[in-house]
Amino acid sequence: MTTNRILHVMAVLCVAAVAVALVSQHVFDMRPCAWCVLQRLVFLAIAAVCWLGVLAGRVAPGLRRFAGLLAALLGAGGMVAAWYQYSVAAQRFSCDMTFADRFMVASGLDAGVPWLFGIFASCLDARVELLGVEYALWGMGLFALLTVMALVAAARR
Repeated sequence: MTTNRILHVMAVLCVAAVAVALVSQHVFDMRPCAWCVLQRLVFLAIAAVCWLGVLAGRVAPGLRRFAGLLAALLGAGGMVAAWYQYSVAAQRFSCDMTFADRFMVASGLDAGVPWLFGIFASCLDARVELLGVEYALWGMGLFALLTVMALVAAARR
């Protein structure tokens, strides 16, 4: 598989993950917490980096590798966010004033794009399972897969 294809598949997986989250929220009334919407932002950032890497790689092929490295860093950050949501934040009644809450509010994304980044639940209330596995673990698994794919893309010439 070529580096372009890896980056493109990564971007599509990220957009699909956010689409599943939005369907869960708007169709099945599963309200997101601050850590949920922070992970959406990371997925969209990875998608943007990957697609920009594909485009910029046409001009300077080394930029594809740089996009892979940047996507790997974002993926690792996403894994940390998902782990924190699952192991710490979801055990607390509120995730108010945690890093995710402060970041999303300070960025203005929660108020500016509430249908995508609005914080509508506490972390405890946002614990939802899909096929018997919590969403945070699904996110962590996808971030891990994306990180590996990004490292493969960065390692290719």
